[in-house]
Amino acid sequence: MSVRTPDPDPDWTPKPPAGAPNTNPGWLKDVELAEIRRRLPILYIEAVPVRVDGLGQVVEVGVLLRARPTGEMTRTLVSGRVLYGETLRDALFRHLEKDLGPMAFPQLPTSPVPFTVAEYFPMPGITAYTDDRQHAVSLAYVVPVSGTCDPRQDALEITWMTPAEAASPGVSAEMEGGRGTLLRAALASVGQLY
Repeated sequence: MSVRTPDPDPDWTPKPPAGAPNTNPGWLKDVELAEIRRRLPILYIEAVPVRVDGLGQVVEVGVLLRARPTGEMTRTLVSGRVLYGETLRDALFRHLEKDLGPMAFPQLPTSPVPFTVAEYFPMPGITAYTDDRQHAVSLAYVVPVSGTCDPRQDALEITWMTPAEAASPGVSAEMEGGRGTLLRAALASVGQLY
């Protein structure tokens, strides 16, 4: 099963340091990306959007619904590549806004330390995570959102569920590339899975 992560806006370019010329277009052509994927691990971020109560306890978990090119419907998380010259915080914000819309109002973590690191391989069985296209390393975050989520790009909808529903075997079975395991790890990291 391949994992489809949306490509960023092709017009996006990383911000150069103050006073420095911007010589990096920030992205690769399809043929360049395919070649690099055969040779190097690619860095990704993944985010589990959550809603929290007044005490900071997770009360809802957001899972995206996507249609695969085969027509199969799958569930997934916010995810995408980190671009050259882009900070982890910028990448996390960009992908949250791209997948959830500009009115999601994510509350980014104060520290760039993820709750886990997921390593995706094209060969099943090495880890719980697979991606037919590549070897990828993903830094995973739990991110509270307080606004209205209006999925964009290739996400059809976001489904909000209780932590218990999100941790269910049925939801895990609908998730691509082992992301059900990642979702359960996210819930455990915030004390919602025992």
